Amino acid sequence: MKQNIKKILVTGGAGFIGSHTVDLLVESGYQVVALDSLKPPTHNGRIPKWLNKKAKLIRGDVRGKKDWQKALRGVDMIVHLAAYMDYHLDFSTYVQTNIESLAILFEIIAEEKLPIKKIIVASSQAVYGEGKYRCENHGVIDASPREEKQFKRRQWEQYCPKCGKEVVPIPEKEGDILLPLAPYGLSKQSSEQFVMTMGRAFSIPAVALRFSIVLGARQSFRHFYSGALRSFAVNVLNKEPIEINEDGGQLRDFVHVKDVASAILKTLEENKANFEAFNVGSGQATRIFDLAKIVAKQNEVAFKPSLQNRYRVGGARHSVMNISKLKGLGWEPKHTLKEAVADYLNWLLNFRGFNRNLRQTEEKMIKSGVLKKY
Repeated sequence: MKQNIKKILVTGGAGFIGSHTVDLLVESGYQVVALDSLKPPTHNGRIPKWLNKKAKLIRGDVRGKKDWQKALRGVDMIVHLAAYMDYHLDFSTYVQTNIESLAILFEIIAEEKLPIKKIIVASSQAVYGEGKYRCENHGVIDASPREEKQFKRRQWEQYCPKCGKEVVPIPEKEGDILLPLAPYGLSKQSSEQFVMTMGRAFSIPAVALRFSIVLGARQSFRHFYSGALRSFAVNVLNKEPIEINEDGGQLRDFVHVKDVASAILKTLEENKANFEAFNVGSGQATRIFDLAKIVAKQNEVAFKPSLQNRYRVGGARHSVMNISKLKGLGWEPKHTLKEAVADYLNWLLNFRGFNRNLRQTEEKMIKSGVLKKY
C-alpha cells in the first residue's frame, strides 16, 4: 500500500503519542502533516522542540471545520489522535472533541469528495470498563462498577455477585462487551462506532486502536488525571513518599510509546487491519505498587510508599489487555516498562515547575469530587 500513499495527516501530531508517530512516519518515508492546537493542558501554546522539523505543522482545532479543511489538502490517510482525556466535569467537551470531530471530518470528505484511503482513530482500554473476571465457583462475570460503600470499607477488589468471593481479572479481548465507566471511555466507544459506520458508507477503511496506558518521553506533566508515573516521578524527585491510590494492587498494562507508534504504522500499511479494532499494549500485567518501585529504583532512592486510601471516580480496579489479535498482524512490543520509565524520567529533568502542577491538579480533583479519600 505504501507506494500509493504520499501524505498522512496526524491530528494531535505535536503531542505525546502524536509526535512519536510523526517521527516514525517521517523515518518511513512519508510526508506528514501535523494538526495540533498547542493548547493547555497538554501544551503551553508554543511549538514543542521535539516536533519533527520535516513535518508540516498546522495550528488548528479538530472541532473547527476550517482547520480540518486546511489540514486535509492533498492528504491520503488520517491518524486521528487528538482527543479530550481523563475525567473532567465538562462532559460536553468529550462529545465535541472525540465524536463531533469525526462528524466534521466526514462532512468534509462527503462535500469535497476527498479520496481518503484509510482512517485510524485512537481509542482506549477505557471502553471495556471493569471488564471480565473469573469466579472459581461461578465462572466468567462482566463486573459492575464498584460502589462507594465498598470504598468506605476499603475493600478495593472485585467480588462475585453470587458468592461474594474475590474474582480474578481476565485479559480484555476486542470482542468483549464494552461497558465504559466514564465520559471519556463512552466517547471513545462512540467514536469507534462512528468511524466504522461512516467508513463503510464511504468505502474508506477504518481502524480503531485501543491503547492501554502509554508511557515514555514527551508525556505532558501539566495534567495528572491518568498519570500514575507522572505523579510518582514528582514524589521521587521531591524526595517524598510515593502517594498511591487504593492499596496499590491495581493491575495495569503499560506500553512504551514507541511500540504504540509502530502499531499505528503497522495498521496503516496492513490491509488485514481494515475495519477492525485492536488492543495496543504490552500484554503484561503490572501492579501499581510495582510501578512505584521501578520509579524509585530508577532514581536510586529508597522506596517509601504512602497508601492514601483514596480512589479516582470512573477508574477500573484492574485492566489487562490481550494483544494476540494485533500480534497476528506481525506486530510485537519491543520495549520494556523499565525503558519507558527511564525515558520519561530523563525527559522530565529538562523542566521546572512540575511539582506545582501536581499539587494544583490534586486539589482540583478533590474539590470536584473526582478524587475521593476514606
